[in-house]
Amino acid sequence: MQGLEEYMLPCLNKKLFGMECMGCGMQRSLSLLVHGEFIAAFKMYPAIYTLLIMFLVIAFNLFKSFKSANRIILVLAIINAIIIITSFFIKTFSI
Repeated sequence: MQGLEEYMLPCLNKKLFGMECMGCGMQRSLSLLVHGEFIAAFKMYPAIYTLLIMFLVIAFNLFKSFKSANRIILVLAIINAIIIITSFFIKTFSI
């Protein structure tokens, strides 16, 4: 797993405009999760856990549909959007 960082995609937004995007840190956060560094993964990208839960619900719903799946996915998507936008503004405009 040491070579995982070599295959990470660079942020095109950061290269072109010199500013991080709302997704910056997600790959590194996943890498930290794989290495068992759970707190560091959250600090790197705060929405990592809610995104994983949302993707697990979506994947589970593909194989075994359940009644309230759409509502759960919508709520998780809204929570993720709020977390991502808030952390982006904190990271971008913090002194």
